Amino acid sequence: MAELRTAVSRLRRELAAVPADFPDRAIAEDELAALAAMAAGGLPETPRLRSSLLLIAGAIGSMSALARGLSQVRDAVDLFGEPPRDRAPRRPDDPDGGA
Repeated sequence: MAELRTAVSRLRRELAAVPADFPDRAIAEDELAALAAMAAGGLPETPRLRSSLLLIAGAIGSMSALARGLSQVRDAVDLFGEPPRDRAPRRPDDPDGGA
C-alpha cells in the first residue's frame, strides 16, 4: 500500500508541475485522486486499480516528462493481485527452465 501511495503522490506532483494544458488533464487528475483515496482507504479492488491506471495512461498519452512516474504507479498497481494478462507466464520448456 505504501508503494502505491508514494507512486501516486509523486505522479500527482509531476503532473501539477507540467505547465502545458492538455485535453485530458482533468481525467488524469481525477483518476490519480481516486487512486490516492483507494490507497488511503484500505485494500483496494484490483480491477478498479487497473481501470484507473488505464485511464491515467490514456489521459497523459506519451508525455515523456510523466513516463517514469506513470511506470512507478503501474509497478505499484501490479503488486495487487494477478499480473496483467499481457505478460505471459513462462513455459516449462523455456531455456531458463521455467524459473
